[in-house]
Amino acid sequence: MPNYRFRCQSGCEFDALFAMADVPRETECRSCDSTATRLVSAPHLSGAGSSAYGLIDRATQSAHEPQVVTGLPTSSSGPPKRQPVTRNPLHARLPRP
Repeated sequence: MPNYRFRCQSGCEFDALFAMADVPRETECRSCDSTATRLVSAPHLSGAGSSAYGLIDRATQSAHEPQVVTGLPTSSSGPPKRQPVTRNPLHARLPRP
């Protein structure tokens, strides 16, 4: 349901949810019980696709509920690959990690 903004004569502003078919032009103010009229505002649309929303949701969730690693990742490509061995004598002078 869309979110509509209303303002009363006293200057109180509030948001209210109404179905698009049932939205009134005026409603009762939640603060002072006077008549509040619906404001004209820009729609809250986004050009982002669903993949962008998914990324935002996962980033927000990982900030509050990070996944805990309980084991080493499994390799589906077989045994780990070995680093190539060089036979160049100049490489022996390079620092080792």
